[in-house]
Amino acid sequence: MILYPKFYLNNVKEIDMNFLKTNNIKGLLLDVDNTLIDKEQNLLDGVIQWCKELKEYGIKVGIISNTSDKKKVEGVAEKLDIPYLFFVHKPFKSAFVKGKKMLNMENNKQIAAVGDQIFTDVLGANRSGIISILVNPVSKKDLWYTKIKRPFEKLVIKGYYKKYGGN
Repeated sequence: MILYPKFYLNNVKEIDMNFLKTNNIKGLLLDVDNTLIDKEQNLLDGVIQWCKELKEYGIKVGIISNTSDKKKVEGVAEKLDIPYLFFVHKPFKSAFVKGKKMLNMENNKQIAAVGDQIFTDVLGANRSGIISILVNPVSKKDLWYTKIKRPFEKLVIKGYYKKYGGN
């Protein structure tokens, strides 16, 4: 199903070099809100070191975010020392095409999009032929329009577990 992620993990830090090598992933497009930061804009503990290690191993990492708040995305990108795009309109394919260009990568099978939302991150990645990785939200607090979607996401996740049993 197009709404099911290829992988479902607790958080981005579970994406280690072993995982990346096993799945031949050489580039990551990361979401920001509730994937890397909470609602108060606090970075997930350990994410700076995690990102640094990925880059040391030659993994290309960048941010694609739907938020229109450039300063927020730019601040996270600066802390992680990675490129970023904001207000990209996921799940449209154009967001992921721009992300691929930003990473200077062509092969969709070597790129994963990582985020906490099914109807933006997972759906957009799957529609674009990019590996989708769903992570649990960093915080229980969500923006009002994300809160509306969470019950529907829970139904999709229930179906995912029924079919795959998790991974």
